[in-house]
Amino acid sequence: MNLTNLTGTVSRAAQYLIIALMVIYTIQSFTVFAQRNRQDREQIFLRQNVSMFVIHLLAYLIMYLNTMRFDLLLFYGAQVLYLMFTLLLFRNLYPRASKSLINNMCMLMTIGFIMITRLSYDQSVKQFEIAAAGTAIALVIPVIVRKLNVLTKMTWGYVFVGIGLLALVMIAANVTNGAKLSIYVAGFSFQASEFVKIIFVFAVAGLLSTEHSFRRVVIATVLAAVHVLILVISTDLGSALIFFVTYLVMLFVATRNPFLTLIGILAFCIAAVAAYFLFSHVRVRVQIWADPFADYAGSGYQICQSLFAIAAGGWFGTGLYNGSPGAIPYVEQDFMFSAILEEMGGIFGICMILICMAVFIMFVNIAMKLSSRFYRLAALGIGTTYATQVFLTIGGGTKLIPMTGVTLPLVSYGGSSLLSTIVMFAIVQGLYMLRSDEVKQKNVSQISPETDMTPREAYRDSIYPEQRRTR
Repeated sequence: MNLTNLTGTVSRAAQYLIIALMVIYTIQSFTVFAQRNRQDREQIFLRQNVSMFVIHLLAYLIMYLNTMRFDLLLFYGAQVLYLMFTLLLFRNLYPRASKSLINNMCMLMTIGFIMITRLSYDQSVKQFEIAAAGTAIALVIPVIVRKLNVLTKMTWGYVFVGIGLLALVMIAANVTNGAKLSIYVAGFSFQASEFVKIIFVFAVAGLLSTEHSFRRVVIATVLAAVHVLILVISTDLGSALIFFVTYLVMLFVATRNPFLTLIGILAFCIAAVAAYFLFSHVRVRVQIWADPFADYAGSGYQICQSLFAIAAGGWFGTGLYNGSPGAIPYVEQDFMFSAILEEMGGIFGICMILICMAVFIMFVNIAMKLSSRFYRLAALGIGTTYATQVFLTIGGGTKLIPMTGVTLPLVSYGGSSLLSTIVMFAIVQGLYMLRSDEVKQKNVSQISPETDMTPREAYRDSIYPEQRRTR
């Protein structure tokens, strides 16, 4: 057996092992929800970490065997250190942080590192540097969320900052593929809408958390419409859709009025028809979605190549470096899911979708347990923003819906998207720990003065009652 055949055999075996480990990781992402015993949960989290690191190792082994680039090994080592430090720092600095969210965030970033490195080593290095900087910022955010109550009282500040940033982009941004997306600050490209998503969620939470009278709903709707309208004028229609869906969900949860939701859906339908006739950019994307093969060599080329890639991958994928994801224009940003399906396979892709669903479930679960209406709406809004972006990216790449040009959070190439998503995860972590603080204070306040237990012992007994009988 020559070296080429040996490399192919090892790569294929590693590919099947990667898929098996991904399935195991995904199953554990859901089974952990049913576990009530702390030790059992810790064992699941540990097994998830092992699966993630082995997947990472095997993927870089395949890439090294196909390229024989020594710098890939050094880059792999840097990523391992980053992932280890991220897991250890979050768990040690914040013992009550959600380990499910930490693990899934790291797993999705690992998939992104693998695929972007496969497509473009230079872009992967940039993505890694932004991830490291974003994680350093994220380590401080939970403290800010837990300690600064002023965050709930800055509603109009969020409104003016959000609208101001979007207006700045509309005026000063460069046009990319027909849309005004990014501005340059000190030589760095900055996509403001990625960060305004977070500000927008906090603004809507502030407007609807204190009251939801007709007057307040009208004010909130008008301000939300201003955000969306600026994005539509900038032809950043993907972000406009994310803002709209997020507002609609937050409005329904705040008011529990299905009539308002129906009005919102009707307004969306009218706006969509109007956008089709007003913007040639929208008409082209709808026509491509309806029949991409009608102009295969022109405007339909991108989605056609995406469909070819998905078909070529099948269930088990062609394997890293055995496909042609580079044939899809802007594959690192808009069509990363298609590249994953081609080389990693349909099973791997489905598992990744399920991991994204597990993240969304955690966001909603945390939101429903918060006592503060402001934070409850904020957590729900962040979860909706995340889920909508995942749906738009995957739906556009698979021709389920027209392309919107948004990235797959934590996986696609894009510094602003990566940084904003890491910040979103950190905010929800802060809210999760805020809920833990509330539970702790509630249980400590209920301790009988006759008991000789310390507050720490009483809190432990309230969370793990089975230990009370064994002492």
